[in-house]
Amino acid sequence: MWIWQAFTGLLLVILLTLHMVFNHFVVEGGLRTYRDVVAYLSHPLVFAWETALLIVVTAHALMGVRAILLDLGIGPTADRWLKRGLTLLAIGTIGYGMWLSWLIRSQGL
Repeated sequence: MWIWQAFTGLLLVILLTLHMVFNHFVVEGGLRTYRDVVAYLSHPLVFAWETALLIVVTAHALMGVRAILLDLGIGPTADRWLKRGLTLLAIGTIGYGMWLSWLIRSQGL
């Protein structure tokens, strides 16, 4: 599991760098208006990469939570329940984030 955490960490650095550059450093004033965000997310490539960022951030964070709890010494039964709970939390988080992004994106269509 640690290899996945390291891989998502690397992806996180890349995706967050792109996010920061295109959302804060390229934009005049450092922030986009709501209208700018709608236009920005309307581009299919941007929507895909922001969705990838959401998935990678969620996976990396929840793998970190699991690793911390394993270090605290939870047993195999608790670990099985933890995996299930974190998987449901990940699905809910990613689903909500994608729904919200799609809703914002649809304002521009």
